[in-house]
Amino acid sequence: MEEPGFWENPEYSTSIVQESKKLKTIIERYAALCEDREDMITLIEIGQEEGDAELLQEIEESFRTFEEQFGELRLETLLSGEYDKENAILTLHAGAGGTESCDWASMLCRMYQRWAEKKGFQVEMLDFLDGEEAGLKSVTLQINGMNAYGYLKSEHGVHRLVRISPFNAAGKRQTSFVSCDVMPDIKEDLDVEIKEDDIRIDTYRSSGAGGQHINKTSSAIRITHFPTGIVVQCQNERSQHMNKDKAMQMLKAKLYLLKQKEQRAKENGIRGEAKEIGWGSQIRSYVMQPYTMVKDHRTNAEVSNVQGVLDGNLDPFINAYLAWLINEPILN
Repeated sequence: MEEPGFWENPEYSTSIVQESKKLKTIIERYAALCEDREDMITLIEIGQEEGDAELLQEIEESFRTFEEQFGELRLETLLSGEYDKENAILTLHAGAGGTESCDWASMLCRMYQRWAEKKGFQVEMLDFLDGEEAGLKSVTLQINGMNAYGYLKSEHGVHRLVRISPFNAAGKRQTSFVSCDVMPDIKEDLDVEIKEDDIRIDTYRSSGAGGQHINKTSSAIRITHFPTGIVVQCQNERSQHMNKDKAMQMLKAKLYLLKQKEQRAKENGIRGEAKEIGWGSQIRSYVMQPYTMVKDHRTNAEVSNVQGVLDGNLDPFINAYLAWLINEPILN
């Protein structure tokens, strides 16, 4: 029996249908924006002729809506990376600073959860480790939604917080750091060789609040890859076997991306264009005292409403980053 041809393969057919629907939706949204633009121009002309203040106010409101929708569409068209359309796996690690940094990690965790909710994405907590007094030492979230990785790859790096510490009785200003690692949830079977001698698999009890398996058996999995120092963890699945499979999937994806990154570093080194964003580089500062400002140090994008950003308003930074990527080849 002959194997099915390319067009007869159900996997390819589904992918083509999904891509076709996505492109059709983008075209329809663009056409609608063009119509809205023409309508606004007509209304502006009428408003100027008649001097109708109420009409001009209506036009201003329409323009704000148009500007927001145009920004969203432009943002989506910038997502052209190989894995941009995939779900994202985001891991936060509190830096030096004890309770203060752990609290900052929990604030960032909430920020990404709120951002995902506004996008209509689903969030799964794959792993977490509570701080000794408050907050989180580490947390891994899987954010499921179209282009989740494409959006959140902008968050990879070190995030810095400056504020009056609620844990300091003297009310002194404190600086805290949390690292954010973002990777795509690559579902395909990647061609990545992992030798048994290169990894250590540890089991431990999950940190959840209860349930059929939580805290009763050592079902959580931690895999350490010795050659690279990469550590992945998963405790959210229903069994140790499922946690191991998910952790191995994460490890393979990390190793695959690391290999790609090293290749780009080699190419960029030849061209003299290497601009790495790594663990030790600060990508964004969130300042709450003595003034309020969130600034991205790669794109220089700034927002004065810090609380709005911490409530999930990340799109100005994501948009600026994606636009910046067009002219600034980087390693991420």
